[in-house]
Amino acid sequence: MSVSPLDYRYGRDEAKHIWSREGRHARQLEVERALVWAHCQLGRVSVEDYDAIADIADPGIVTADRVDEIEAETKHDIMALTKAMAEAAGDAGWCIHLGATSNDIVDSAVALQIKDSIALQREALENLIGTMCEMAERERDTVMLGRTHGQAAVPITFGLKVAVWVDEFARHLERLSELMPRATTGKFLGAVGTGAAQGEKAFELQSLIMGELGLGTPIATTQVVGRDRYIEWVGWMANVATSVEKVLQEVRNLQRSEISEVAEAFDADKQVGSSTMAHKRNPITAENACGLARIVRSMIIPSYENALLWHERDLANSSAERFTLSHSMILLDDILDKTDRVLTNLVIDANRMRENIDAQRGLVMAEKVMLALVDKGVPRDEAHEMLRAASMEALSSGDGLEEVCSRGGAISEVFDSAELAGLFLPENHLGHSGRIVDEAVTRAREMLG
Repeated sequence: MSVSPLDYRYGRDEAKHIWSREGRHARQLEVERALVWAHCQLGRVSVEDYDAIADIADPGIVTADRVDEIEAETKHDIMALTKAMAEAAGDAGWCIHLGATSNDIVDSAVALQIKDSIALQREALENLIGTMCEMAERERDTVMLGRTHGQAAVPITFGLKVAVWVDEFARHLERLSELMPRATTGKFLGAVGTGAAQGEKAFELQSLIMGELGLGTPIATTQVVGRDRYIEWVGWMANVATSVEKVLQEVRNLQRSEISEVAEAFDADKQVGSSTMAHKRNPITAENACGLARIVRSMIIPSYENALLWHERDLANSSAERFTLSHSMILLDDILDKTDRVLTNLVIDANRMRENIDAQRGLVMAEKVMLALVDKGVPRDEAHEMLRAASMEALSSGDGLEEVCSRGGAISEVFDSAELAGLFLPENHLGHSGRIVDEAVTRAREMLG
């Protein structure tokens, strides 16, 4: 019986495999093998015995099913793993788990899972940034309304809107690189972090194991690695999920019927928007991803609470972390993939963007006219009041702002008709939008290599 939507609805197989029962099992076997290898390097285990362990440290030989059978008796997952390995290793089984505590294995295996996860996240993030860069360049000069407080403000370009996204996701890529060495750190100093069970060469043993696994070596731990490492990674995922929702929320808002400037791709031949409203074309993928982003953010609180362990460790974190780490990663991967698909196939209506500007009857150019008055020597406060009064008149009369400004008042005395007409062209009030797009895209592409 499938209960979790991850089993049948959400998530890519690549991400789910990392955090699956089988993925966890394979990584724990890898850690147990690395432990015996390190002992071999230090002369405590023979090459022959290590080779025997290396041969059986394979999920196809020591199966997850067999481990589960033993755990049903032992009620301890790692002891079940070591018994299953010893069972397969024969005489070489004596050296399995030598000097280790359970969480030496568990936390180091989790670090490997996080390492695999970050590699997948980096790839997905880079793909999304690449898609955004292409869109920003393509729409560099596509003029549209800028909106503040849900109201028409001044003109911008759609390329600039996307450039803001590009820059934000480039920062996420930087953060991922910065946190990776902290989040992918294992540990091997035993039950309370003293290294007593590992003997005189405890630090050398730990360094060998971490080097073999490609993990960071901690300075000090208890029975577990500091959960601040997990908090940082989950926090990063929550941050990215928030940025994704911000982007997709913008897509959804711009797809509203009264705006209609962009739209999710829709298969008009086969796709159904509503079971009753046959005309509907809903942004379902964006809405889906926005909902999942909220689940990712919700994992922040239990991640912080998982750090509050008694003394050198209790078990209260273990069950929670099976959700916080796996579900956050799988859902974020799903969200990034869906966002990339939405943006890759996004329908952008430049004509509608222009219509929405024109529908404002010149009001969005009030700032431009005001600044031009200042350039003509009108004090800024006076210029602002002139445009405020003209704008209010335009709103109450239904006339365009250019018409109001040209009727024979103080504004028409400053500008001739040609000058005034030029001030009402949206293209003339885009500032440095193009340059900002170019710089954001160039920097992002440099990061992508």
